[in-house]
Amino acid sequence: MLNKINGMNPEAQRQIFGLTPAELKTLLEELGQKPYRANQLCQAIYNQRVTSIEEVTVFPSSLREQLIEAGYRVGLPEIVQAARSVDGTERYLMRLADGETVETVWMPDGDGGERGDGSDASLEEEAVDGLEGNVSEFADAPGSGRSKPDLRNVGALELKGYRRATICISSQVGCAVNCQFCLTAKLGIKRNLTAGEIAGQVAAVLNRHKIKIGKDRINLVFMGMGEPFLNYDSFIRSVELLVKQIGIPESRMTVSTSGIEPAIRRFAHEPLRPKLALSLNASNDRIREEVMPITRKWNIAQLLEAVKTLPLGKREWVTFEYVLLGGVNDQPEHAREVLDLLKGLRAKVNLIVWNPGPGIAYTQPKPEDVAIFQKMLIDAGMPAYIRRPRGRDIYAACGQLKRTVDLPEAAPLVAIEPAATPPV
Repeated sequence: MLNKINGMNPEAQRQIFGLTPAELKTLLEELGQKPYRANQLCQAIYNQRVTSIEEVTVFPSSLREQLIEAGYRVGLPEIVQAARSVDGTERYLMRLADGETVETVWMPDGDGGERGDGSDASLEEEAVDGLEGNVSEFADAPGSGRSKPDLRNVGALELKGYRRATICISSQVGCAVNCQFCLTAKLGIKRNLTAGEIAGQVAAVLNRHKIKIGKDRINLVFMGMGEPFLNYDSFIRSVELLVKQIGIPESRMTVSTSGIEPAIRRFAHEPLRPKLALSLNASNDRIREEVMPITRKWNIAQLLEAVKTLPLGKREWVTFEYVLLGGVNDQPEHAREVLDLLKGLRAKVNLIVWNPGPGIAYTQPKPEDVAIFQKMLIDAGMPAYIRRPRGRDIYAACGQLKRTVDLPEAAPLVAIEPAATPPV
């Protein structure tokens, strides 16, 4: 039964984390147990987030021993290495059951990537910004469809001492897309992660920081190693686990894609659908093919037509991510082309100053070029935000994840337990 569920990864065949309540029921019935035991096990692994069968204390010892003797285990990814940035960001090397590793990132207070997309996370960002006198200039603009956050109603956010965090999750061991500005691309692709391995990264980080779902505000971004839409079924299954079992709403999730056109169209029909962020990164097909070879398969026009099929909610806006590469895609003519491309779409643009890495032959844009680019978009009525770089000194920022083992001197290892930063 588990072989069928977990696909081709033999090391995951007896991992319990990642199974649905129905699958847990089948597993326990095969062991001669009553159906209610499945609910107990579900509570233990997803709500209590136990890490071993021994911790399922609601089970009699005989049942725990039966599961262990049959080779079953919870199977959460193991944090085997952690590094902490000067800005509080933590990067984790996660070891999977077969010995492969991926990286996951914890960003206290997030990176501002949700701003302007209409989600709960966005409203919280803008509410806090409002207290600091920095409410989005796009709010209440004629025809914008946006309104300023009502600061009278943010008492529930406990703005005094308010904290929030974002977890960046990987979906593959390596990546096949080969974006030329990204360190992960140098790894190539080894394999897809299972749904349990994707959602398990979240559970491992929640445990590390002693997060209480429903009390602490956690946002998830599927923006780590890999292309989620090239591991589509496992990605969607992980979303279902995270929403239905762990209790994180899809409105607090964002998935980033390099542009897998058929998957975007399929995504439009999902009943549980995180917000979409499309990695645009160029203003025309010629430049995009150079920096993102996948453009040869699906050009910008095809991707924009696919994005138009998304049934956006009342407050939902599609995010277009744009990595600014010095002298490549960061000039005024490129900004004008971006405006032409996105005209008429309910879109906002996240500008990302390229994060450098060894062996990558690009340069960061000049600060004045970044400012001019953003101003041109804003002046034309296009919401544009500069994403805060998080963890750049420990190779935890956008495009820097590479299963690092040897860390720079500025990025020392930190203790695995307890958490190096206080819980939100």
